[in-house]
Amino acid sequence: MTHADHVYAVVPAAGVGRRMGGPTPKQYLSLDGSPVIRWSLDALLVHPEVRGAVVAISPDDDWWSALNLGFDKPVDVVQGGAERAQSVLNALNWLHDLPTPPSWVLVHDAVRPCVSPDELTRLLAVARAADDGGLLASPVRDTLKRQNPGVERVSSTVDRTGLWHALTPQCFPLVRLRAALQEALGAGQQVTDEAQAMELAGYRPALVEGSRLNIKLTYPADLSLVECILQAQRDDSNT
Repeated sequence: MTHADHVYAVVPAAGVGRRMGGPTPKQYLSLDGSPVIRWSLDALLVHPEVRGAVVAISPDDDWWSALNLGFDKPVDVVQGGAERAQSVLNALNWLHDLPTPPSWVLVHDAVRPCVSPDELTRLLAVARAADDGGLLASPVRDTLKRQNPGVERVSSTVDRTGLWHALTPQCFPLVRLRAALQEALGAGQQVTDEAQAMELAGYRPALVEGSRLNIKLTYPADLSLVECILQAQRDDSNT
């Protein structure tokens, strides 16, 4: 594998996590003695194909520099945007300007610390084979209900056939994802993840089934659950 074939991780971390409550953004909350974002970055950087990471933080971020985190691989910081898509694009622009930019990027939520090496390996293999890239996702298992507008009552039951929950990381060629995000943002499109930008550009990303343990930290009760998952993963790795 050549140097340029390696993968770089992109971690948008400019959000404030309003649903979590409290003055500290959720990516900086303490999780078993380390900030959440440290766990998420470690989960990516431990993979042998991931060369380094770029973290997009808010211009008003006072937490990152105070952490003094040390990593075995390069971790660089860029300024994030008002929306996730702009934060990711800023990181991609930084990577694109490297003397030898990576061919592929893994875009991962800063508050999704439980992704496993096996998930990353499968995602990288499928995304590269599909050429259009791919994303970790989970088939919808529960019955879905649509709400009546403005009223917490059921309007209808939604057919879950073929529906998946999008997870991260999402893996795409750097050049194609950068162009797709530039086009979407230039057209005023509101994209909530990288796969949507690729879809709008005409690509069809591959769905790679991820673990249901790869959860996104969203509410206060999620902290204890994530701690249990991380402890179980450590126990498994030590057996």
